[in-house]
Amino acid sequence: MTQSAKGRLPDRIDMTILDTLQKDGRISNVELAKKVNLSPSPCIDRVRKLEQDGFIEGYGARLNASKLGFGTAAFIQVTLDRTTGAVFDQFRDAVVKIPQVAECHMVAGGFDYLLKLRLSSMEAYRGVLGLIVDLPGVLQTHTYVVIEQVKQDAGLPLKLATAPEVKTD
Repeated sequence: MTQSAKGRLPDRIDMTILDTLQKDGRISNVELAKKVNLSPSPCIDRVRKLEQDGFIEGYGARLNASKLGFGTAAFIQVTLDRTTGAVFDQFRDAVVKIPQVAECHMVAGGFDYLLKLRLSSMEAYRGVLGLIVDLPGVLQTHTYVVIEQVKQDAGLPLKLATAPEVKTD
């Protein structure tokens, strides 16, 4: 667990708040306070402090990709022709402009980037692949089309993190 910019680590109560919010961002402050055995006022103060310290980056809804017409998912390994800072910057600046690229990760290993795409169809995939192979520095791509999604973003495994004990002062 890393510290925030201000050097503060979340304690056990904060970790319970974070774990609860990542599972249900719409929980009311009253319900959240009950879960962590606080009254509502100190609970919301803790949430605001976690937001200010950057432990909470935002809130959102999980959408059903299939029902919204984005039922095809694919991962693309991208190998660049050179591994220089300028090539990395050019690729990164270009790939973030492609809306079908849901995630882009620079990785260590046999290739340089791993992209996750959400698409409406295989025809859409072909069009996006055409864009990707034309991005600056792209030498080679390998695609893996998802057949079945077994697990998706279950949140951070906060129960495995160690937090300092709650200080009562």
